[in-house]
Amino acid sequence: MKVLAAMSGGVDSAVAAARAVDAGHEVVGVHLALSRMPGTLRTGSRGCCTIEDASDAWRACERLGIPFYTWDFSERFKEDVVDDFVAEYAAGRTPNPCMRCNEKIKFAALLERALQLGFDAVCTGHYAAVRPGPDGTPELHRAADDAKDQSYVLGVLTAEQLEHCLFPLADTPSKELVRAEAAERGLSVAQKPDSHDICFIPDGDTRGWLAERIDLAPGAILGTDGERLGTHTGAQAYTVGQRKGLAIGRPAPDGRPRFVLEVRPKENTVVVGGRELLDVDRIEGIRPTWAGAPLPEAAAGDWFDCQLQFRAHGEIVPALARVGDGGERWLIRPERPLRGVAPGQTAVLYRGTRVLGQVTIDRARNRALDEAPGPDGERTAEPDRDRPAQ
Repeated sequence: MKVLAAMSGGVDSAVAAARAVDAGHEVVGVHLALSRMPGTLRTGSRGCCTIEDASDAWRACERLGIPFYTWDFSERFKEDVVDDFVAEYAAGRTPNPCMRCNEKIKFAALLERALQLGFDAVCTGHYAAVRPGPDGTPELHRAADDAKDQSYVLGVLTAEQLEHCLFPLADTPSKELVRAEAAERGLSVAQKPDSHDICFIPDGDTRGWLAERIDLAPGAILGTDGERLGTHTGAQAYTVGQRKGLAIGRPAPDGRPRFVLEVRPKENTVVVGGRELLDVDRIEGIRPTWAGAPLPEAAAGDWFDCQLQFRAHGEIVPALARVGDGGERWLIRPERPLRGVAPGQTAVLYRGTRVLGQVTIDRARNRALDEAPGPDGERTAEPDRDRPAQ
């Protein structure tokens, strides 16, 4: 099989490419140049896709004896990931740029070009597994190492894309074994630290970075009763669950701290309240995709059992879900209230080890918060018409 190995410059992609070579595939390595500032160097373990990573990827390919290329995807990355990130925050949502990068860059733009050039599959160092379903349709499953499992960030992949995905690290029990294997193979990245945080914000100051790209204007900070409690510096700079930086000036009647419950960019207001109102019991998602064949009960519009995960390496919670609006919206009811859920995040649904699919969270609601007045004193509550039968 002719395989294009995506070489990030890290240890996982290097070992994945080595295993593809060992399996007898014809392997070609490619590093994606995503940054518009190629001279930017890594700071500690922050960031990725730097000139240092490109050099590490080239050295790994040289060690493996496979061809190496660098493809410039910086324009596509800016449009599909960076600009999308800014637009989502401007709309009051909290996006996951890694999900968007996997969806739009690594398994859309890269895979599309690979297939055009005659490759059969794209190989990456992700910890996830592709297995055939009952009808032969490929399915996405969790990796053997739960601590490193990356099926969540791959939940955007479709069955058509999974047909051309190769994840050689799927059955590896731990990252330590991958590093040990890299050292045995003489790969210089064996002890290279993992990258983290948002790659295009290497200093980690997301709020400061956004302030340079979004027009922020002062507005009202409201309590759940509609009372004005203070003034914010720009609604889009706040995120659900935030406690610090509210500058309300006077304590809550019960003396407890207040948290951001909702960001309303159209009204330029921020709603705050007690910690208990962060508990979400209803989620509505848009832009859904199935990672394999849809469930029969979903096609029939019935509620189905699943497990919900809404952040990478986050908790896994039993839930009920249903497909609505002709497949354009998914309704999710977790078995127990969840904290820290915000519009813009990705909800990935599982059944056992299998990834069923994903949606972008459009509404994450607490039933009590739905009774909060809007900016004109109007109630924001909507009928809970999609509540599952008890």
